[in-house]
Amino acid sequence: PVATLAVLADESLNWRPEGFSYHLFGSQMSLQFASVKILDYAPQLENLLKNPNPFALVTAAHLLTQRTRKDVKARYTAKWQLAKLLYERDWGKQQIIDLFAVIDWLMTLPPELEKKLWTSISELERNMKMPYVTSIERIGIEQGIGRGEMMLLRRMLTKRFGELPEAIEVRLSKASIADLELWGDRLLDAKTLTEIFN
Repeated sequence: PVATLAVLADESLNWRPEGFSYHLFGSQMSLQFASVKILDYAPQLENLLKNPNPFALVTAAHLLTQRTRKDVKARYTAKWQLAKLLYERDWGKQQIIDLFAVIDWLMTLPPELEKKLWTSISELERNMKMPYVTSIERIGIEQGIGRGEMMLLRRMLTKRFGELPEAIEVRLSKASIADLELWGDRLLDAKTLTEIFN
């Protein structure tokens, strides 16, 4: 048996659907489901922040995201509070990384506050000797830079030599930043793809 639960994450107090149905070509399909409204937990925010259950923290993060939609300074404060809570709980490294990924996705910040947050998290990790989240951030930055360089080099190669062979495409997709920079330098003088990639 399968049970269906709808998690309602909107901001309307009165929208509380209990089912879904449709008719098509003389056939009817319907589904009744239980639902939970995250907004109902707003009065319990402080208790959610103290609760050791990971779902309580995600619920609190969602409520704080809604509450700080028009106040980036308040959102920074809330996100920093949630980040600190991750390290205070008796959770494993992967659980901390996964939960931070959800919080980070929910609570976007302008670049200057995002940078300030990462600086604070780095300092917290140094003090607690738990380099979890910031190591993931560094990997993400390197992957972003590498992907950007790879796409630019591919465009330049295609413009100069036409459609690239599959073997070259594979090498580009697996290349390190150092490889991409080397090939980019060679592209300036090379007359063939062989001169660039050998």
